[in-house]
Amino acid sequence: MTKNKDIYPYEFDSCDGVVYNDDECLPKKDVVDIDIPEYYIGKTHRYEARKVVEDFELSYNLGTAVTYLLRARRKHKSPVECITKAMAHLKFELEKIENEQV
Repeated sequence: MTKNKDIYPYEFDSCDGVVYNDDECLPKKDVVDIDIPEYYIGKTHRYEARKVVEDFELSYNLGTAVTYLLRARRKHKSPVECITKAMAHLKFELEKIENEQV
């Protein structure tokens, strides 16, 4: 496979890392060791929102809506912005389902 480094700046590599144009793998910790904001982590059981979404195998729109709802009262003073965004993604999902049924 020919690499076009101008179009594809990175690719997944077989050595469990990411190759960035220099054909060297990054150590795994550099790829996955990130700080998750507290508003995405449950207070009692410490579940991460993304892991809940992944475990339920939700679509992009449903997963995004759930994530917005989980953080709604924790990220901003008012949950209105997050709930509005969640509603928009639920609408996108409904549109997708309706288009698939046509």
